[in-house]
Amino acid sequence: MLAQQVEIRRMMGERTVMQEALFYSFRIEDHVPGDHLLRAIDRFVDLAGIREHLKPFYSAMGRPSIDPELMIRMLIVGYCMGIRSERRLCEEVHLNLAYRWFCRLDLDGAVPDHSTFSKNRHGRFRDSDLLRKLFETTVERCMVEGLVGAEGFAVDASLIRADVHRQRSVPGEEGLPPDVAGRAVAEYLDVLDDAAFGGATPVTPKRINLTDPASRWTAATRGSAFYAYSTNYLIDLDHAIIVDVEATTAIRQAEVLAQRRMIERTQDRFGLWPAKLVADTAYGSAPNLAWLVEDRGIEPHIPVFDKSARRDDTFERSAFTFDHEDDSYTCPGGNRLRPSNRNFSTPRSRVNADGFIRYRAREKDCGACPLKQRCTPKLAARKIMRSVHEGARDLARDIATSDAYLVSRRQRKKVEMLFAHLKRILKLDRLRLRGPNGAKDEFHLAAAAQNLRKLAKMKPIVGLAPA
Repeated sequence: MLAQQVEIRRMMGERTVMQEALFYSFRIEDHVPGDHLLRAIDRFVDLAGIREHLKPFYSAMGRPSIDPELMIRMLIVGYCMGIRSERRLCEEVHLNLAYRWFCRLDLDGAVPDHSTFSKNRHGRFRDSDLLRKLFETTVERCMVEGLVGAEGFAVDASLIRADVHRQRSVPGEEGLPPDVAGRAVAEYLDVLDDAAFGGATPVTPKRINLTDPASRWTAATRGSAFYAYSTNYLIDLDHAIIVDVEATTAIRQAEVLAQRRMIERTQDRFGLWPAKLVADTAYGSAPNLAWLVEDRGIEPHIPVFDKSARRDDTFERSAFTFDHEDDSYTCPGGNRLRPSNRNFSTPRSRVNADGFIRYRAREKDCGACPLKQRCTPKLAARKIMRSVHEGARDLARDIATSDAYLVSRRQRKKVEMLFAHLKRILKLDRLRLRGPNGAKDEFHLAAAAQNLRKLAKMKPIVGLAPA
């Protein structure tokens, strides 16, 4: 009878109760799949100099600290695998063999507490600019692997929601109340003179959030307005490698400033001088085009930001021909428009505060012109505004008629695809850290993770399919 019961249990597949063994022969290395993403990424992670870089920020007294390389590897796991919560990251590293292997932890290795990350992020990591250095090491490795051509760059910005309550705010014209406090508020006050985050921007915010004042109230998307930061990417067009990243408040002026900073930093840090820059109309202002063409020698494959179009079927500015030698426009009726039709004894500045010169026709010429109703039906004489940087604008217009510009329009989608990957795959559609420094930390780590994933895809392990 007993033998029959045992046989029935065996046939039913009943398992025996697990018993602890005295000894195990176990290697984590043997249990990590050869085609696992982290195995492919691990080849390109070099943290050899991290301890030397952080050495000045550690005290020679007190209890031993957590190995900084372990925490950086855990952060890489979190951002590469889309694990946004530090508490959940610690749990996953504790349970997942592949994560333990990547973090160089054996089976009985202790996983740091999630609070340790907060202390180091707001302390040593931030003071030493470690996460910026980590991102730059990924760019250097991409250059070594031949993934950066530096012939053309693209730039764009994307909105990332801030971790704030939208109702805890005050009208922008009232300013920040003096009694609010917090780490994010202190960081905002430290960057008030920086147009990327603070009050140096000429745009007065509609509302100021009391939890994270550097975030900006924006209605740029089709949904309801929200508080956000902008992550700005400068990418190489060959393989969509992120060569620089910058965090700013969510306004166009700050994004244009970030573009200049990233180009300058990339040239100084890596010696990369692109022949062209691809961007959308937000970067097509006259001063920015002039900076690219005259100061940096970069071809602007950018639509010109131009408001000269008319809705009343009258002649647009494109119908007027500019004469460089005579410094005048010729209208469709053959008359001249000049900056001044009188000679003054005291020379006057022809450039207004916005950097434009007004060209006017003579009233008697317009009054006798048969095309007046199609040119200036409401004014006595036609006027045209010309930027002092019109040469750069004309160059951008000429480039926009070329076949190379059509190719650039298609290539610009690469940076948009990176933003889609950032939000959908890496789950960075909302920040978890607050303040300008929190946004910088998150954007640097996310960009580093995207470069590492691109390296793993473009340089697969020999004998295996791309990760």
